[in-house]
Formats: sequence, C-alpha cells, structure tokens
Amino acid sequence: MIAMISTCIIGLAGITFSCSEQDKTSLLEVRLTDAPADYDEVLIDVRDVQIHVSGDGDEEGWQSLQVNSGVYNLLDFRNGMDTLLATLELPAGHVSQMRLILGDNNLVTIDGEEHHLETPSAQQSGLKFNIDADLTQGIVYTLWIDFDAGRSIVKRGNGKYNLKPVIRTFTRATTGAIQGIVSPDIALPYVMAVSDGDTTGSYAGDDGRFLLKAIPEGTYQVLFDAAEAYADTVIDGITVTMGSVTEMDTVFFRLHE
Repeated sequence: MIAMISTCIIGLAGITFSCSEQDKTSLLEVRLTDAPADYDEVLIDVRDVQIHVSGDGDEEGWQSLQVNSGVYNLLDFRNGMDTLLATLELPAGHVSQMRLILGDNNLVTIDGEEHHLETPSAQQSGLKFNIDADLTQGIVYTLWIDFDAGRSIVKRGNGKYNLKPVIRTFTRATTGAIQGIVSPDIALPYVMAVSDGDTTGSYAGDDGRFLLKAIPEGTYQVLFDAAEAYADTVIDGITVTMGSVTEMDTVFFRLHE
C-alpha cells in the first residue's frame, strides 16, 4: 500500500483549505497595497472588509471576511509591498463587489504634524468598489486593494483634511487544482499529488469523484491508495496550471490477483 497521509487539510502559505469533495468552494485572500505618496505617514483604521457574491446588489449578499482589523500605515506597502487583510472560503462563482469599512482613527502626517482625516461615507456604509471576478472551485485567489494615498487625501479650505479614497482592485489566481473520477467508486482511494517532496491529498467521494485543491503550478505524480481489494495506481506527468483545474482521465482499478 502507498504510505497514507494522516490529515485531509491542505496547507498553503499559512492558509488551510477544506478537503470535502462536495464542497465547491474557492479561497480568496485580500491584501492591501499602496501607490507612492508625498506624506510622512498615512494611517487608515480598517474595521471590516465585506464581499458581495450574488451580483444583484442586495444587502443580504454581503459577507464579512473576518478581517485582521487595525490601523495600517499605507506608506509601509509601497513599491510592491502588501499585507494580508483577510481570507474567506466561499462558493465558487461570480464576485461582484467589495466594501472597506473604516473606523475613526485615520490620520495623515505632513511635515511632522498630524491631521485627522474625515471619512463620513466609509464609517457608515463602507467604501464600495466593483470586483467582477469569476472564481473557480479549488483555486486560491489573491485580491489586492490598491490604495492611492496621494490622490485620496483632499485638503479643505479650513485647513482640515478629508479621506476620499481612490482605490483600484485586481485579482489573480495563485494556484491550480486537479480533479477526476475513479472506477469502480467502491475502490474509495486516497488520492495524493506529489512534487518535490510536497504532498496534497484527499479521499475520492462516494461517487468516485475527487478534487485536489490549492495546488501550486507544476508537474505532479498522482498516487491512488485504494481499498484493500484493489491494486494501487500511480500516474506520472500531471501538469497543473495556475488558475485552471486539470481534468484527469478516468482512473480504473483492478482487483488484486
């Protein structure tokens, strides 16, 4: 028998992904980044990040991402730097909008002097922006909130400052996946994708289908550890492409002689 893996959890850069084959989900991580700005410091108080997955704009479609709330200095995330705000496992499909909800502790520092930033719309309903991304089951995606601090701070006539965020978002798949079907389904194999010592595994379902989620791009050996009555199977050269689900041919098992 092929050596078994003791757990059915996929770990990827600190993220965990459920291995249920009936679970048609994607994993979305949200990161904050910034364009350069001519200030000493720009602090924003992030309270929540919410996402809308139904596409119809109704309030019931919003889900909280359980954000890493706190005060962030946008200028720490310039020139390709970013920070993780939140992750969410959600149904695969179309994501339409996101909103960023801010607290009261928003400041800009100019020539060593701190100024409070007024953000009335953000405090009430959140900063809403469109995403329009399609998420495929089993794939991990990263969405960046690109905050343009230089264009987002507006000086008022009374010398005070408003925060009117200028934000763009962009989404990129960061993994692929492998799926297929085994026959007969009563072989109930544990399926493993192996490459350079890294292993991702899951059981095939009662219908014989399997899905290996959140797999980095590369070429894999796929091992099938079947029930005792059936011979194990190994298939080499399965290629995984970022953002795509690789469909394997049906894997047939033979009884032990």
